[in-house]
Amino acid sequence: MKGITIGASIVGLALVGVGVVMAVTNPGQAAYDDYATAQLTEYLEENACSKAPSFLENLLQAQCAELLEDNQDEIKQLISESTERQNFLILSIYKTNLSVSSLLPTYEFETVGIFRDFYTYKARQQ
Repeated sequence: MKGITIGASIVGLALVGVGVVMAVTNPGQAAYDDYATAQLTEYLEENACSKAPSFLENLLQAQCAELLEDNQDEIKQLISESTERQNFLILSIYKTNLSVSSLLPTYEFETVGIFRDFYTYKARQQ
């Protein structure tokens, strides 16, 4: 009986320890903004910038990449204003709804922040 009590106490302490570590390493909004800006920039460079017609490809790709690089602060602000954070103490869920204009598609992203890292588990175009 004593062994079960000691074992249960050890498991309980371990769970509390993991919970404390998760709470301390729960990334904040600023870290998410940095992560999402990097992800969006990479996506646009690989997908939007590379869709230029072949005779303009090199010129437009260079300008597109430069435009993205020069506007990192604006991209980050757009993401920050378009994101709702749900903080559950041990992890956070970020829901981003990007809509630049009514002429362009809207994108929705859901990301979990845990242990100082981010994992996007949902991305869809509307």
